[in-house]
Amino acid sequence: MSRTDRSALLGAGISAIGAGFVLAPRVAAAGFGITAGRCDGATDPYLAVKGVRDIASGVVVFVLLAGGTPRILARYMVVASMIPIGDGIIVLRGNGPKATAYGVHGGTAAAMLAIAIVLSR
Repeated sequence: MSRTDRSALLGAGISAIGAGFVLAPRVAAAGFGITAGRCDGATDPYLAVKGVRDIASGVVVFVLLAGGTPRILARYMVVASMIPIGDGIIVLRGNGPKATAYGVHGGTAAAMLAIAIVLSR
């Protein structure tokens, strides 16, 4: 798999996760490692905000890929890796599952940083 294919896969994955938060917020929140807020999961505005943020983050990957600038995409990946790192911290602070905090969010950050390294070569 080429470095651009890996980047595209990551962008599609992030956008799909965001769509999950917009379309099925309770299920997505559980996968994230938190429970839905006091609002009904379908109307919890914070879950919708996270969904939109993730969709936009994934689309940015495609914009940068279309521009043919792998080094700029690499820099974006490094900076954007702060999002899953922050997400993992949120899960831990909310007494969510450590496996999710480290496995899902830590793994996502590690994948983003690894792709950034490959793209910067």
